[in-house]
Amino acid sequence: MYRTSLIPILFLAACSQSDPAETDLTAPTPPVVSAEAAPDQPALPELTQAWVATGFSAPEGVATADGVLYISNVAGEGGAKDGEGWISRLSMDGEILEEKWVEGLNAPKGLGIRDGKLFVSDYDAYHVIDLQSGEIDNTYPVEGAGFLNDIAVWQGGVYLSDSGSARVFQIDVNGYKEWLADERLGGVNGLWPDGDRLLIATMDSGSLLETRGARDLTEIASGMENADGIAVLDNGSYLVSSWPGQIWHVSTDGETTELHNTADDTIYQNDLTRVGDMIIVPNWQPGTVTAWRIGD
Repeated sequence: MYRTSLIPILFLAACSQSDPAETDLTAPTPPVVSAEAAPDQPALPELTQAWVATGFSAPEGVATADGVLYISNVAGEGGAKDGEGWISRLSMDGEILEEKWVEGLNAPKGLGIRDGKLFVSDYDAYHVIDLQSGEIDNTYPVEGAGFLNDIAVWQGGVYLSDSGSARVFQIDVNGYKEWLADERLGGVNGLWPDGDRLLIATMDSGSLLETRGARDLTEIASGMENADGIAVLDNGSYLVSSWPGQIWHVSTDGETTELHNTADDTIYQNDLTRVGDMIIVPNWQPGTVTAWRIGD
């Protein structure tokens, strides 16, 4: 997800999405994304489009539980407290189960699920929503927040990035605390759990970082400006999205290769998330969610 200073260029198209959400499964030949590896590098992964669900309004974040995909819709402006945002529920086949499952949010982005609760970042606050009832249990404003963004559940805790202040918070159903602050976290965005590591993507330097605890931060790769979502592949390499329209492959030794670029088509690649053998990517513009199957 991008920050407030970039928002004005995005919303005319994002806010125009008003038709009921639907899924396009009619393409006779699904698009395939692949690229050739350098001679001294292993083969790059291949992504085959499985489905595209349409009709969202600035979709940004993804979480999953019990075969259901939860998608955040910013709807209004990404930094506006306008009550226009909502959460959608989709099946793993892209069927819209409930277009507006929870409404009345401001600018919901990152999502994470723990113990039957959905944690939702919402610009300068986060919500705790009960998955069974769809009711908001609590909302916690975060003091000094600049632009709250992604959420990840890691080692039993829930973590929240703040793109505007280069910090990561630890949050729960009772409140929050600052967990990690570092100048290298400028424009911190995506968070992803991977065993004893928490992976972190930043927008300013376009870095993929790892931490094994507060005050421990190591760079894996850089140069992927506006980095957003993160996925770990079976061979230990990574996929990283950059929200203006790129999907990158990062090798285990930090070599970056652009696999996919839809910037010229105004298709954004937001919170890229792996679910089983699928990669789920909300596309803030044009208001779609795309699912890719991972191949060799």
